[in-house]
Amino acid sequence: MNHCLLEVDVLEAPQVRYTQDNQTPVAEMLVQVEGLRPDDPPGQLKVVGWGNLAQDLQNRVQPGQRLVLEGRLRMSTMTRQDGIKEKRAEFTLARLHPLAPGGSPQPVGASAGAPAASAPAPTRATAPRAVEAAAPSWNTAPLVPDLAEGDDDIPF
Repeated sequence: MNHCLLEVDVLEAPQVRYTQDNQTPVAEMLVQVEGLRPDDPPGQLKVVGWGNLAQDLQNRVQPGQRLVLEGRLRMSTMTRQDGIKEKRAEFTLARLHPLAPGGSPQPVGASAGAPAASAPAPTRATAPRAVEAAAPSWNTAPLVPDLAEGDDDIPF
């Protein structure tokens, strides 16, 4: 299955266009992904969102914002201006998760500039607790029995 989670920095504002046949909105934006090692340069990736996600990108995402993106990664072939064909990675968006300035996910429904409303503290039931269930017992025997020394036979 092709499912990716990426933490990215938005480089360009999303550009929305519409398909010719049924006028489905399509948004594209350029993001930057950090390298795997400290000395690796950051990589750039094109992100595509369709339908309601395209409109969500246009309304909620701005350059410089940090996001966690969920979706699929695929390779597409593009022809450069000099006529040379080139393969590039493209990310098709499935879900969008804005990050707060400290790097933690923002609550759903919170905007990037507004503080999140505090939720009421959970309450604990005061009823007496039932007798706790006994801890499960685990069979710790090996899957393959130990072989006597010098016995090289594989048991399967």
